Amino acid sequence: MLNQLPSLSPQKVVRVLKKCGFVELRQKGSHLILYNEATKHRVTIPMHKGKDIKKQLLRKIIEQEAELTINEFVALL
Repeated sequence: MLNQLPSLSPQKVVRVLKKCGFVELRQKGSHLILYNEATKHRVTIPMHKGKDIKKQLLRKIIEQEAELTINEFVALL
């Protein structure tokens, strides 16, 4: 399953999560916090310049925080 998931830039991850209904709540340092009013989920994205989000962290963000499946997320790329 991890093989399907590419490492992505933080901007691409934010773009996909916004398609799912997340909005920017606030930013503290280099971490952007997104919130979905409908599902009441909060997601924290590390916004480090020039660095992609690694596969394990991306998987945690997608499955545990946003409660999406990998296939749903990849379909929105």
